[in-house]
Amino acid sequence: MKYDFDKIIDRRGTNSYKWDTPEEDGVIPMWVADMDFFTAPAVVQAVTRRAQHGIYGYVTVPEAYYQATIDWFGTRHHWAIERDWILYTSGVVPAISAIIKAFTSPGDKVVVQQPVYNCFFSSIVNNSCEIVDNPLIATGDTYVMDYDDLEEKTKDARVKLLLLCNPHNPAGRVWSKEELSQVGKICAQNHVIVVSDEIHCELTMPGYDYMPFASISPELQDRCITCVSPSKAFNTAGLQIANIVTNHPDWRKKIDRAINDNEVCDVNPFGVEALIAAYNQGADWLEELRRYLWENYNVLKQYFAQHLPFCQVTKLEATYLVWVDIKSTGLSSDQLTHLLLTEGKVMVNSGTIYGKAQGEGYMRINIACPRARMLEGLKRMAHVINRHVQNT
Repeated sequence: MKYDFDKIIDRRGTNSYKWDTPEEDGVIPMWVADMDFFTAPAVVQAVTRRAQHGIYGYVTVPEAYYQATIDWFGTRHHWAIERDWILYTSGVVPAISAIIKAFTSPGDKVVVQQPVYNCFFSSIVNNSCEIVDNPLIATGDTYVMDYDDLEEKTKDARVKLLLLCNPHNPAGRVWSKEELSQVGKICAQNHVIVVSDEIHCELTMPGYDYMPFASISPELQDRCITCVSPSKAFNTAGLQIANIVTNHPDWRKKIDRAINDNEVCDVNPFGVEALIAAYNQGADWLEELRRYLWENYNVLKQYFAQHLPFCQVTKLEATYLVWVDIKSTGLSSDQLTHLLLTEGKVMVNSGTIYGKAQGEGYMRINIACPRARMLEGLKRMAHVINRHVQNT
């Protein structure tokens, strides 16, 4: 491989949220969704060049930024975006919060599909709206949508938005054209806007192709708002850059107002340069990353089959976040993740943060790290889990 994803990089002491949050030394953090890899060299070079200038004042976003975004999604994902459709902001979570603010009033309802990214919940509640759950259905080692339930719940006139996770975190699904079309049809019939979080769109596994919700048809494009960022694919979350895309001029005005109201209208110079470099020059690095993540996932599956066969690994179609059913251990999600941290010195996410009802009995493991580190983390998990399962 051209790029070395096996290299162990010490991130402690860099004010890393992922690495410096655990208070004890020696903890392997396999929780929050950033990667332990150097980003694409083109991104490093672009940020370094900008840093060497020595002045980091307020930024205007150049045309090259918009063109890089348009070219990337047009070439890779056959989604024709126009320049005026793009609104930049500091991140996908601020984007979602601003969209909710723009299209709801206090007491309105927003649909989510649990288990789902935990920041959806806070974005809804912080805007004084009510969470409505259209839970995903676990079937075998994957999940499907419950269209009947979605149709029933979107009939409520107080439901204004559906927050779609495409690809889905933590279920790992890449929703098909047919699945997305059915969601779009139901929401259009009930005048519900689809807000599609597509931050993990580049991290698909072999045999699965991400489809932007807005690219399916002109009708669905007219009923959705898309949030995208290079941050997950290129490991640049700390540079804080994201885009909101919609073809509605009046919707853009509402969102722009909300972005300014929420004070997330300014971005930093490094995020701008990183996006341009990633989209213009990062494709070959991304392809090697995807292959490495796929190999990591297969190694994890084999390890669980050999050492933790009673825990079911959910099929991973996208992301680097593996969703594991741990109900057979007899421990709750919170109990198990606490034991893994205190006894095994490995940190993973309890499933309950992705929805208490749908996430109980699961844990989420971040495999975006060098394979040797992942295997050490898995070894620690197996040691703790097997000891406690044998004692119950």
